Amino acid sequence: MNEVFEIIGKISEIETIAIGSNIREVSDLREKFGRRRWRKLKGLLK
Repeated sequence: MNEVFEIIGKISEIETIAIGSNIREVSDLREKFGRRRWRKLKGLLK
């Protein structure tokens, strides 16, 4: 979970593809950033 990237444009058409316990990495996210309503999103870069 140590990916480094840079967003170089505007992200559009964002949609939720998973919420909370349906995210495989949710335990790592909660450990590092705390307990929240985590969502996995996808979108298009324009």
